[in-house]
Amino acid sequence: MEGLNQLFSEFFSTVGVVDSIRVTVIMSFWSTLIASALGISLGLLLERKRFPGKRAVIRVNRTLMGAPPVVIGLLAYMLLRKKGPLGDLRLVFTIPGMVFAQVLIITPIVCGMVYSYAVRTAPAVRAFAKTMGASRRQTNRLLLREMRQEIYFAIVSGYGRSISEVGAVFLVGGNIKNNTRTMTTAISTLKGAGDYYEGVFLGVILMLMAFVVQTLADRFRKEATGDENL
Repeated sequence: MEGLNQLFSEFFSTVGVVDSIRVTVIMSFWSTLIASALGISLGLLLERKRFPGKRAVIRVNRTLMGAPPVVIGLLAYMLLRKKGPLGDLRLVFTIPGMVFAQVLIITPIVCGMVYSYAVRTAPAVRAFAKTMGASRRQTNRLLLREMRQEIYFAIVSGYGRSISEVGAVFLVGGNIKNNTRTMTTAISTLKGAGDYYEGVFLGVILMLMAFVVQTLADRFRKEATGDENL
């Protein structure tokens, strides 16, 4: 038993597992929160407004939904580096800098998903609200209520991308032990050192974290809707 405890102690200290979990939780929470707020707002706005070049904007957003994260990470690094436009913020090799890169990656995903849902749902909802004499604010609240399931899945998709990202956070964060190393970059580090079993073990922890978050989110959603079959 003592030998097992020593093994776990050495493993956790070698790659900084505890700190990598902390960094992953903080980064995924704030990046998902910010990207969801931006993506939902932009998706609904894009569906509602009519303006020249709208089709081009939609195509660009869809392209960004599938853009390689490492490319977005490189762009974020160039913006945040000392000689970059945002260099004065000094966000390179920091958690806020990693959040910035993640927001650039996740926002188009949430925006595109919400837009696609809104295109199918919003016209009927607005027509119904108009016949009922609802105000604009009431109409928007009704639309959000009707789309709550789709919005929920968009947020979960964004969260899934956040916790699984490697390339972008590696470039912007630098994979610094006990500082900006996430669980995914720790797994990459273990793989590079040939510690495959340790990497798998850390991957299992990451999957358990995702499972717990998903379970809690489902529970809150059931309580909000009152539907036990969800």
